[in-house]
Amino acid sequence: MGFFTDAYDLFCISLVSKLLGRIYYFDRNSDTPGTLPPNVSAAVNGVAFCGTLSGQLFFGWLGDKLGRKKVYGMTLMLMVICSVASGLSFGHDPKGVIATLCFFRFWLGFGIGGDYPLSATIMSEYANKRTRGAFIAAVFAMQGFGILTGGIVALIVSAAFKSRYHAPAYQFDREGSTVSEVDYIWRIILMLGALPAALTYYWRMKMPETARYTALVAKNAKKAAADMSKVLQVDIVEEQTKVEKLTMKEANSFGLFSREFARRHGLHLVGTTTTWFLLDIAFYSQNLFQKDIFSAIGWIPKAATMNAIEEVFRIARAQTLIALCGTVPGYWFTVALIDTIGRFTIQIMGFFFMTVFMLGLAIPYHHWTTKGNHIGFVIMYGLTFFFANFGPNSTTFIVPAEIFPARLRSTCHGISAAAGKAGAIVGAFGFLYAAQNRDPTNREKGYPAGIGVRNALFVLAACNFLGVIFTFLVPESKGKSLEELSGENEDEEQMESAAPYNTTMPA
Repeated sequence: MGFFTDAYDLFCISLVSKLLGRIYYFDRNSDTPGTLPPNVSAAVNGVAFCGTLSGQLFFGWLGDKLGRKKVYGMTLMLMVICSVASGLSFGHDPKGVIATLCFFRFWLGFGIGGDYPLSATIMSEYANKRTRGAFIAAVFAMQGFGILTGGIVALIVSAAFKSRYHAPAYQFDREGSTVSEVDYIWRIILMLGALPAALTYYWRMKMPETARYTALVAKNAKKAAADMSKVLQVDIVEEQTKVEKLTMKEANSFGLFSREFARRHGLHLVGTTTTWFLLDIAFYSQNLFQKDIFSAIGWIPKAATMNAIEEVFRIARAQTLIALCGTVPGYWFTVALIDTIGRFTIQIMGFFFMTVFMLGLAIPYHHWTTKGNHIGFVIMYGLTFFFANFGPNSTTFIVPAEIFPARLRSTCHGISAAAGKAGAIVGAFGFLYAAQNRDPTNREKGYPAGIGVRNALFVLAACNFLGVIFTFLVPESKGKSLEELSGENEDEEQMESAAPYNTTMPA
């Protein structure tokens, strides 16, 4: 439910950003409704990503220092408070409202950032090696349901207001097309993000600390055994001397910036950070083309032909359909197949097909944009989304939670995730400017000339191809225990191979 909330909170802003432009940047002399200026749009849409990047690094580190459970509660409370606060504003002028919104969305992103390394680490440390991939993938797959729910909530709220307030289209009555009550719509949609997080708080606080953290980091085998006995409802005997022997070994005490870490896991960390960074550039920049696609196939008419409430309803409907057909299925294909075909295969396959479909969109781009060919464009676009989710968007989240030692697991996952969010910022905003047309008549208001959508697609295809190459730095973790992957019990493994019938493992 934490990840469900993260996705709802991060992606719901795209449903209401057009509405914010109509309300706070209305110009009665303009033939088109008000829109957010480029710098304001970048701040509103991107400030949560900046907060998420910071939160991933900070809470990832804190999760290894204080324990997963303690920090897990902090991130949730931050998300609840900031979801509610982001629907509030100081004053009525645009500057006050946008400044308040950006401030609280930064701290909302900060809390969301903590959820990434902690959710993945907790799930990996609780799961068994046979089904661990599916369990972590299922946590991440809730992101699809969060995006879908955001669209459904926006549909319900806008439909309710639409039935109550009958406003004319902008082209017939510029001022009357945005009734004053629409200011409640975006606030309600943003504030409802606090609800699932608040409902989850009780169960997060009841969850015991993971046994791997308690035993291998806190070095308390007795408590680890007691916690796991409660979770699994079986009697587990603690082996304190074995745990002490494991944790006292020099091979299990190196730090993040040590030569030993660089030797053992340096290339792994380079692999997880670069692949996540490259994936998020492509994944988040795909949102650039949504409005073009929606307009081309008639899902969203020209802004001037609608009133403010109708526009929210149409955008929500289009995004809900995309989530339902392209986003959600990809995640659950990963859940079903990850422990059968492995992380490495899914990631290579996902990056490869994303490269192919991006080139398939870019090379005959003029063909796709001519009338009568839009359906093919939508199918190609949907398949790119599908292979992102049944591919690197899921595996880049899973693998960093498996391959690093327990005492550094949360930190390394946080670093990898933060690299991903840096890619998201490049993808969402660098490409927003880069994809602008050189022809001023076809360019969005307020933006400088860019390289155009076709050239932007070629750059994205190159990013995906680099993702294929860097995937070779990441080891396959299917069917292996966390200690086997991180090398924390090398002595135990040698003893097991020498005496296969003596398989006692420390709790």
